Amino acid sequence: MSEQSAPAPVRAGADEDLAVRYGEALLPVFGTPQRVLVRGEGVHVWDTEGKQYLDLLAGIAVNALGHAHPALSAALTKQMGTLGHVSNFFASAPQIELAEKLLTLAGAPAGSGVFFANSGTEANEAAFKIARRTGRPRILALRNSFHGRTMGALALTWKEAYRAPFEPLPGGVEFLEVGDEQALAEALAPGDVAAVIAEPIQGEAGVRPLGEQYLRALRRLTREHGTLLILDEVQTGIGRTGHWFAHQAIEGLQPDVMTLAKGLGGGFPIGAVISFGPEVHDLLQPGQHGTTFGGNPLASAAALAVLGTILEDDLLEHVRAVGAQLESDVLALGHPLIEGVRGAGLLRGIGLTAPIAPQVVTAALEAGFILNAPDASTLRLAPPLVITTAQMDTFVTALPALLEAAAPEGEN
Repeated sequence: MSEQSAPAPVRAGADEDLAVRYGEALLPVFGTPQRVLVRGEGVHVWDTEGKQYLDLLAGIAVNALGHAHPALSAALTKQMGTLGHVSNFFASAPQIELAEKLLTLAGAPAGSGVFFANSGTEANEAAFKIARRTGRPRILALRNSFHGRTMGALALTWKEAYRAPFEPLPGGVEFLEVGDEQALAEALAPGDVAAVIAEPIQGEAGVRPLGEQYLRALRRLTREHGTLLILDEVQTGIGRTGHWFAHQAIEGLQPDVMTLAKGLGGGFPIGAVISFGPEVHDLLQPGQHGTTFGGNPLASAAALAVLGTILEDDLLEHVRAVGAQLESDVLALGHPLIEGVRGAGLLRGIGLTAPIAPQVVTAALEAGFILNAPDASTLRLAPPLVITTAQMDTFVTALPALLEAAAPEGEN
């Protein structure tokens, strides 16, 4: 079946019936699902009614190769036919090869290492524990940060609505204003800060880059005070911004710890922590951390297929080109409700001049486009890395009408 051919509807009303069953069978942490999806291919998905959507969110920056990519499907099928899971009492060739590949792509020095987990939250939990092993009591995070929802990762996450229902959280975490170098220097001055954790682009905050100057200040000041710099590249890594990792856009910048997930498995759950250098490598000793599923042969094979395809198809250059064209085309619309375009590569936030982003997302879904609103005035786009400019153009062409449908009277 070609990418553009839709599957037959499951049956009339199936979407509604399945949504009801969802509500009766699952915990209500995600609310009511917007649609029930049955199939995906390339950059498109279809629901139970047979309606096609252009997927501009990719499972929140996860489906790096889109849906049902033959390289990923073949790798998973082949690996499952030989060795799927063995626990970390044993090693496997895919696990070792993936760790070596990530260290190479990250430019990690000799003595670096990788820990595999199952998600970005778990990767950040491991990074938190690495920081604790320094013996220093304080950890600095940034306002508007998002690092996950388990107790440790949540302690690093700024949003009060996420944190309050679960307090007391692990202590010692303080939040700094993004871009305030003086506040950063003052917070680090006592010499008792274990780590600073930061996202190069704050995705859940509305796709807001920290900026080169502040990232360089983070690196310089943490190094001066013997503090670890942890970069959370869960959303920005694996080619999402047009570089293997977003921080590589800044020459010479290298963290002490980096966390990954989302696009790494192309839809198969896997997370990773990379430690840079022997001093960080040895902070976690045998028995101090672990995982049952992390880095199993199946997940590792999936990640290797994703990395191999990005490399073979030169998707980094493709992402930079398509992302730049998207920004140019959106700005060229000259629409009064469009304030600007933030981000890099194919992680983009379209800033709006009115708090109507949720309404635009609803209108877009009805029109056959999947995106989301991380805040009331931002549209977030994180499509598969394989999307073409022509496919993206269909959204740009539709955007003015979507904005006007969502705008209050007198603002369109």
